[in-house]
Amino acid sequence: MIVEANRDPDAAHKVRKGGQVGNGGDLGQDRGVRYHRLGRSDLDISVLVMGCGNFGGMGSAPDLFGKGDDEPSAYTLLDAAFAAGITMYDTANSYGGGRSEEWLGQWLTSRGVRDDVLVTTKVGNRISPHDGGLSAAHIRHQIDASLRRLNTDRVDLYLTHVFDPDTPIEETVGAFDSLIQAGKIRHYGMSNFTGSQLAQAGGTPVNLQNAYNLVDRSDDGFDVCARRGIGFTAYSPLAGGLLTGKYRSGVPAGTRRALRPDWYSTVPPETLAQVVDRLDVVAAARGTRIDTIALAWVLTDPGVAGAIIAPRTTDQLTTALAAVDTALSLDERAALTA
Repeated sequence: MIVEANRDPDAAHKVRKGGQVGNGGDLGQDRGVRYHRLGRSDLDISVLVMGCGNFGGMGSAPDLFGKGDDEPSAYTLLDAAFAAGITMYDTANSYGGGRSEEWLGQWLTSRGVRDDVLVTTKVGNRISPHDGGLSAAHIRHQIDASLRRLNTDRVDLYLTHVFDPDTPIEETVGAFDSLIQAGKIRHYGMSNFTGSQLAQAGGTPVNLQNAYNLVDRSDDGFDVCARRGIGFTAYSPLAGGLLTGKYRSGVPAGTRRALRPDWYSTVPPETLAQVVDRLDVVAAARGTRIDTIALAWVLTDPGVAGAIIAPRTTDQLTTALAAVDTALSLDERAALTA
């Protein structure tokens, strides 16, 4: 399916709440996706963010390049996400060895929708054995490479992918500020930073993107975000698929757990079983799926502006969309963490 774009010659940098762009169309209106302002930025993001980490690989692991979603599958998922009203797309320079950015850029161009969506990418993970980190020189080089792959003149939100202990945070933030002045990025933020690391960062970050789910409930960055007007977005809201129930009786071939057994390997089996049992109870009472409930738990946290999802099928996307309208009560939330 090719999505017809709503073209507005003055639309650049004008993505607004409800997905509406300039005088163009109404992305997401009446499509079941809500939108939140991201911290103190001017970005209104869809509460579901389309994660592109499986395109051409499984995240940044070189041994898994080529083992994730292929290019046609990526386009099918991107089309479905756009049609559902999702307006933010999250990638990184290291995902799939650059394939993720390339395919996202080709999709944006072929569909003519660049001005209708927000693009997030990241820098910091190693892209070769000797090339990574958050030095100013590396950031300047990598933003130009990302812009080429994405086939765009700006990134809406540029994130650190890791904390770099070898580079002063002032140098990193200064590099980001210079990219804003150059018009190459609109905003910046941090991913995989602790609350204390974020507190030490000066400048004007607008986003903290960390893992957050029912088996990884660390929220030590929430207080810093609230004090500084930084929006929090959660990646891995289903704990790499652990909270879908698909691993009750083994590890299906081709799944994330099969390809990356180290992901969430520190979660004790008895802890996971208890969480899944609680999800079963709440899901049964509502007549829905446990992965919908697990994602709804993240989305109904008042400290969360949005969640990065990475569906591998359109059915998985449909399940995620159902979570947007699943307003868990305080009692239900408490039952899931008892």
